[in-house]
Amino acid sequence: MSNSADSPTPASRRPRFRPVRLLTGAVFALAGVIFWTSFNTAQGTNIRSDESMLRLSDLIQERSRKNGTLDDSTGKIRSDVDALARRDNGSTQAERRKLAELEETAGTRKLSGAGLTVTLTDAPPNATPQIPGVPDPQPNDLVIHQQDLQAVVNALWQGGAKGIKVMDQRLISTSAVRCVGNTLILQGQVYSPPYKVTAVGDRGKLSAALTASPAIQNYRSYVDAYGLGWKVDQHDTVTLPGYSGTVDLHQAQPIG
Repeated sequence: MSNSADSPTPASRRPRFRPVRLLTGAVFALAGVIFWTSFNTAQGTNIRSDESMLRLSDLIQERSRKNGTLDDSTGKIRSDVDALARRDNGSTQAERRKLAELEETAGTRKLSGAGLTVTLTDAPPNATPQIPGVPDPQPNDLVIHQQDLQAVVNALWQGGAKGIKVMDQRLISTSAVRCVGNTLILQGQVYSPPYKVTAVGDRGKLSAALTASPAIQNYRSYVDAYGLGWKVDQHDTVTLPGYSGTVDLHQAQPIG
């Protein structure tokens, strides 16, 4: 039998408190919570390859196609209504001429004449500065923005354009050029770059208005620095379609 000096005391038999063990247990518990949350969120799918974010884009494209079909149908019905309205309506030749002028001004009739087309294109995603001393581009420096398209449209109107279309859509007084991300939404349809803006009018005045626009001068600086696309094509004759969609403006009051 060992003597009392060799016998373990009650204090020595108690397990020592080890913070490391407690911390390890907490880490495993937290990991379990994370794994369960991940599984519950994924619902059996691969989160990294989940295509839920793509569904919104697919929905927009599908709605755009439907809107395009409806616009075509509306245009045909409008043409039929106009034809019926002109048939034996008792109007004089002067009244018919005035109506044609109003339709041309409103943009609901086809318009042909000399003009030009401006094409805007995103820069390559891996673009680097093309001018010494220019900083590396940010993602927003390499894409077409809403204000770029608006600058072109506004300059062409200021240059005396008789009519303008963006892509295949004729612009009227209620048209709004809007961009969401790097896509254009115009009158219910969605477009991707390159963007084409076509105007009918005096080509010299249209070109001069584009050159004089401060907003376009700013855009052209990014063209030179990072390779954004800018192209102007001259046309001896170009035809703009008549606007055939709905008009949201219900009331108007002349000024002056």
